Amino acid sequence: MPFKPIQPEKLSHGVVRQVEELVLRGILRPGDRLPPERELAERLGVSRPSLREALAELQTRGLVETRAGAGVFVSEVIGSAFSPALIRLFACHDEAVSDMVAFRRDIEGLAAERAARLGSDSDLAVIDTIFHKMETAQSRASADAEAEARLDAEFHLSIVEAGHNVVMLHMMRSIYDLLREGVFYNRQVMFRQRTTRSSLLDQHRAINEALQARDPEAARAAVSAHLDYVQAALSDQRLADRHEEIAKRRLSRETGR
Repeated sequence: MPFKPIQPEKLSHGVVRQVEELVLRGILRPGDRLPPERELAERLGVSRPSLREALAELQTRGLVETRAGAGVFVSEVIGSAFSPALIRLFACHDEAVSDMVAFRRDIEGLAAERAARLGSDSDLAVIDTIFHKMETAQSRASADAEAEARLDAEFHLSIVEAGHNVVMLHMMRSIYDLLREGVFYNRQVMFRQRTTRSSLLDQHRAINEALQARDPEAARAAVSAHLDYVQAALSDQRLADRHEEIAKRRLSRETGR
């Protein structure tokens, strides 16, 4: 018969499985610091020797790392899939930026549909909370483009998280730095075109409202409309840059400079 006696699970194995689940679900993120040993053992209800055994196993698997004098952190190895040099390269080349926006439209549209259908009330509350942070940033007298870009990226990633597809989640989280740089670049281009911050905020509001109403089709349409707007702004700016270059040559001819 294909049965074996049930073996009691070691406490350390339970700790490993719980940390793995938190990492898999994106609740623990690359660079996050775990609580101090005593506090973590108390939260988990295990002895410190059992906790140390679990942490050693997690470190062997490459999920956590110990930093001397600082503590235990979720390993960066599950973070960005792109080097900083490649991120900068993508952010300053028109074709790569255009491809990134098209990629986001496809993936985030699907993610928005899933979030509207499958997201829990708490998932939608996270999205709504981040949107209200965007509103607060918008209301400040002086624009902080970098902070607004970070919130923009967090808003879109929170939608992916609410879709509860761990492959999609980690694919998008692995390019978090690329997404953040892309958002920053896109915003800078649109600001040069005198595109108002309120227009971008209104587009995110439409996405949030569709999600809070649990309307999958409206959520996907709002994401597509937002990213189509971004794509059009980028195309318009590329055309404006070419026109400006031609105009400068004409001016040089007329002025002899």
